[in-house]
Amino acid sequence: MAAKSANLFVRLEPDVKEEAEKILDILGISASSAIDIFYRQIILKRGLPFDVKIPIEKPVAMGVLSEEELNAELEKGYADMLTGRVRPADQVFADIRRDYGI
Repeated sequence: MAAKSANLFVRLEPDVKEEAEKILDILGISASSAIDIFYRQIILKRGLPFDVKIPIEKPVAMGVLSEEELNAELEKGYADMLTGRVRPADQVFADIRRDYGI
């Protein structure tokens, strides 16, 4: 294995760096190791190791919806509930705690 002697300088938004480093710390991985892993995955995948695309739907900011739009969103949620496309909140929160080591 070659000695690690190349440098990479990156400018990030401070909050992005801080949040990512908190997660890496929980995982026990340094930022340098994470970047090394990322670069190795680029090589293995011969491209980015994840999809980069514009989301089909952007998240809904409830505070900017008209009354009709809000009612339409509520109807979607109600329809999901009727068809069983729901999960109990405690299960969702347990999954989040498990995934983020909280």
